[in-house]
Parts: sequence; structure tokens; C-alpha cells
Amino acid sequence: MIKMIRVDYRLLHGQVAVSWTGTLGADALLLVSDTLKNDKLRLQMLALAKPSGVKVVVKDTQGAIDVIKSGKTDRYSLFIICETVEIAAKLAREFNIKSVNLGNISFGEGKQKISKSIYINEDEKRTIKELIDEGVDVFIQMVPTENKIEAKNVI
Repeated sequence: MIKMIRVDYRLLHGQVAVSWTGTLGADALLLVSDTLKNDKLRLQMLALAKPSGVKVVVKDTQGAIDVIKSGKTDRYSLFIICETVEIAAKLAREFNIKSVNLGNISFGEGKQKISKSIYINEDEKRTIKELIDEGVDVFIQMVPTENKIEAKNVI
């Protein structure tokens, strides 16, 4: 069962490992990145943030789709953390997920700040608007104790 899809370029860190995992009751984290598999240093750093008693799996986008479709994740309460908006949108569409949390999207050239931790470019803005038009609740929330901000109200 997929508990939530979150966009967070940092993937696994304290907010995810402690706050979100506990609040969601997740017992498995699926980190989805198309660049992480080849970055040994980042993989080692992420291993340090692994919550006790929680399974952590790293996949690229297609690998994540394949493992979910295979049924191997069915026995878990799965929290999916995606590195980019595009990956989250692909997974949300593939599995008909009607809610996407925007947690952290890094600053970059040509990006617009829409909240204290979310910076988006025109492609990301278009993707978010498309998801909203498709009936997906796209919301900004860094930690569970913060109030949700509906993305449609700030883009």
C-alpha cells in the first residue's frame, strides 16, 4: 500500500526518517532517483539516515515502477520519496495516486520560489498544474505538523 508520494531532492534525511515515516506508519521507503545509483558517496550518506526497523530501497524511475507492479512491495506500507517533480508525476499517474507532497525542491537558475522550501522552473510548474487538472491533490508541507499549502494557490 502506497502511503504517500513526496518530492524531496534530498531523498532521506531527518524530516523523512523521523517525522514523515512515523506519522504515515510506513515500514518501507522507496527512494526514486535516476542519478543516485551511480553516486556511492550519496548512497553512503543516505544509509546513515535510515530509520531503525524500516526497509529502504533505492530505484530509478523504471525500476520503481517495475518493483511496485511486481507485487514485491504489496506487503509494506510504502512511502515513496522522489528526487524530482517529473518522477513523482510519472509514479502518481502510473499508480493512480491522488496526492503528491512537495517537501523540498532546490533553488536553481530560472526557478521561482513558491514557498520557503520549494523552487520550481516552468517545466515543473506545468507538470504540477497538469497533475492538479487531473485531480491530484498537490500540496506543500515540509513536516506533518505544518499546515498544508495547496500548490494551486501559489503557482
